[in-house]
Formats: sequence, structure tokens, C-alpha cells
Amino acid sequence: MPASHDSANEPHGNTAAHATRQFFYERFGLSDRLLERCLAEALGAGGEYADLYFEFVTASSLGLDESLVKSASQGISAGCGVRVVAGERTGYAYTDDLSAERLLRAARTAACIASGPAQQPVVGFREQQAPALYPVAGASADADVTAKLDLLLRADRAALGYDERVVQVRASYADELRRILVVGSDGSFAADTQPMARCNVFVIAKEGTNTTRGSSGGGGRVSMDFFLTEKTPEHFATEAARQAVLQLGAVAAPAGEMEVVLGPGGPGILLHEAVGHGLEADFNRKKTSAFAGLVGQLVASPKVTVVDNGVLPNRRGSLHVDDEGSPTQETVLIEKGVLKGYLSDKLSARLMGIADTGNGRRESYQHIPMPRMTNTYMLSGEDAPEDILRSVKRGLYAVNFGGGQVDITNGKFVFAASEAYLIEDGKITAPVKNATLIGNGPEALKYVSMVGNDLALDEGVGTCGKAGQSVPVGVGMPTIKLDKMTVGGTGN
Repeated sequence: MPASHDSANEPHGNTAAHATRQFFYERFGLSDRLLERCLAEALGAGGEYADLYFEFVTASSLGLDESLVKSASQGISAGCGVRVVAGERTGYAYTDDLSAERLLRAARTAACIASGPAQQPVVGFREQQAPALYPVAGASADADVTAKLDLLLRADRAALGYDERVVQVRASYADELRRILVVGSDGSFAADTQPMARCNVFVIAKEGTNTTRGSSGGGGRVSMDFFLTEKTPEHFATEAARQAVLQLGAVAAPAGEMEVVLGPGGPGILLHEAVGHGLEADFNRKKTSAFAGLVGQLVASPKVTVVDNGVLPNRRGSLHVDDEGSPTQETVLIEKGVLKGYLSDKLSARLMGIADTGNGRRESYQHIPMPRMTNTYMLSGEDAPEDILRSVKRGLYAVNFGGGQVDITNGKFVFAASEAYLIEDGKITAPVKNATLIGNGPEALKYVSMVGNDLALDEGVGTCGKAGQSVPVGVGMPTIKLDKMTVGGTGN
């Protein structure tokens, strides 16, 4: 290891990462020497690896209901999590007081929990380099609150003006600016500033005794200009209103086994839940996933290729580095139907003898990292979407999804389609309501017979839950046809 040095005043890495490093060093009095002391304490009772995860978050949110501001918040959160790994044991402690005394105490606590053979303390760090995937200057969190409120008022007006049957509109706007600093006993060192913003619109429509709902939203790691030039509040408002009004004339969904076509973009949530979670390394290390031990085997139709990509510019699930300080990347999970590998973090990579894919993620400094998805999607195929629809005699066309449930151990899932249509003689006909898709993730992908050339990603509102932690993610897919899937409904 190189000799220790206090690098608070030396340039390292790209400008944004260096600025983030300076922020932590100057605001909280950190130095390389203090970080080395903390890691030495963390390894003092034994352990093979230790890391420090510093986090500083500024966040705000606004909520509009019935054309009135019903909620508004703004806050700051700061803290550090200390992790010590010894074999399969993990010791974790955190503090919201970033003084030297409290940091060292947290390090000692984590060390005692993990306890194992003592390791050589780290001296010196290697800073992680990363490309620029998202803007920091002009981040939405810095925008004036009146500008954010104006976005919601515009959404409110657009939704109410879409159709007289729209009776209620709720709109929300939330943003945050997250600064992180991750230092490991292996000498790794990474800093990042991560913007995030999203706008959501929820609409209720009513006709007689029939009441329906629609929702839309989007965002990502973007500045506020995104909502002024690319996806305006009017865009989300009219889409939410369209969905709600459409459902007023929907018929009961048919029930039974039939051909199903999934539309591009948002329906990728089914892929995320039914397949993506099962490909996270911790589930496979513990052999609780339906995909455990299947690397190199055919697990889907040869037409199916699935990737997880953390380096897409401005996307909600993208990161310069993960929450362990490792660079993110594009990872091929399934290639032409063959399982190629899993999504891993440092712990799973070491215990399984596989590469670290940069998918170690955590909700905050209060949580340990674990393998998580970033932006997960299926690649485009060669079929035209209109040919896919034309090939279906009688089936279901699912465009948007609501909630769902998945059992990781066997891959079984149930998803509710918030927007779906009948396909009759190759043509989209009546919208349907209360349609659910029931199946098994690994099995369902084997019935993919056509894959469209129209890959699309979701609008940018996805949040993934796992083991009590939530992180932002992205999904996507082209139009695909499944020759067989069970549809739940109350119609004929």
C-alpha cells in the first residue's frame, strides 16, 4: 500500500467526485488519517474486510390534492455506516454523529459483532474513477419551491381539463441530492453526488356509479429542466387521465390460458420481479432462488436476452458507483435464453468465487448493502410490433401494470394489469378491467415466441423493495408475445 497522506486538498478523479470528497472532508472534518483509524478499529477484533459508507442527503417533496397544497416537506439526513465482514458473518453499526469519537465507536461496535482473525490495517486509498452519467449542477433539489409548485398546478389543470368525467387529481413532486463517500479496507475509495427527481399524477374519473383510476409519472437522475422540456407535467397528467377515462368503458377481463402480448416499456416490471430478483447472487448463494445452479443452462426462449445496466445516462437506476464504491456496469444475465450469471456485491462475489458486478446497493447509511438491480430490461428482437399483434387469434394485450407478488423460491408470480385490451383476430379491441397475469417466471420466458424491435424503458418512477430496503430502479422491454399464460378475470 502507498504511504498515507491527507488528500483533502489534492485533486482526485473527475470534478464531481472530487467536489463530493471535499464536501465531506471540509464539512465534517474528515481526513485520510481518520478514515484509516476507523478502518483499523473496524478490523481490530478481526475480520477480513471493512468499509465506511458516509451519506449526506437533502430532500424535498410537495403534494397537491383537489387543487390545494396538502403536504410539503424538506429535510437533511447525514450519517455513516460501518461494516465488518468475517467469513459469512457481517457486523454493522451506524451513527448520525460524524465526529471522530462516534465514528471510532461505531467501528469498534461493528468489529465486535463480526469478530474474527485480525487483519492488517489499511494505509492509503485508491480513488475510483467513473464516467459522468447524470448532472449535478442545477439539480432539482436546488430549485425554488415555487417552480416545483408550478409544475403540480400545471398537472392539475391539464388532468381536470382532459375530460369532464375527471373528478379528482392528486399530483406530487419529490427530489433529493445524495452525496456518498465509500472507503474500504482494500484501499478502495469512491465519492459521488447523485441527483433524483420524480413527478407523479393520480386521477379519479367517475361516470354514474362507475369510478376508475389512472396514474402516471416519471423522472430520473435529472435536473428540473427535464420536466420543462422533455416530459412535462401535462404529459403525465393527460396520460393518467387517459387511463382513468379509458377504464370507464372497460369490459371484464377473460379468464383462462391464452396468448398474451406485453407492451414495451413499463411491463418490464414483470421481468424485474419474476426473473430479476431470482438472479441476485445472495439468493443463489443460499440456493433459495429458482435459478440456483443453472448458469450455462437454457432458462428462457432463445429469443430472450436480459441485461442489467447501471451506466445508462440519467436513468433512475443508474449510478457512477454502487454503495460499496465499485463501478457499475452492464451485465448480461440471460443471453439467447442461456443463463450467463448473477448480480453480485463484494460479499457474494467473494463467497461464490464470481466477479463483483457493481450491484451492491443499500437504502441508506442505516442499512447493509446487498445485491440489487439497477436498470433491468430485455433487449430488442427482430419482430415488428404490428406483426406480433396480428399473429394473435384471441388473447390479451397488457400495456401497464399495477401491483404484483412474486415468490423468489419458485418463481411464481401474480400481477395486476392496470391497462389491458382484448386481442381478437389480430386486432386490439375492447379495454378490459381486473385482469391479472399468473405464472412462473422461469417457465413464462420459455413461451416467448416473438420479440419486438421497439425496446423502451419505463418513465422513471420504479422503486424496488427487498429485505425491508427500498432503492430506485429502472425496467424496460420491447413488445413480446408469450404463447401461453394464465389470465385471471371475471369475463368469458
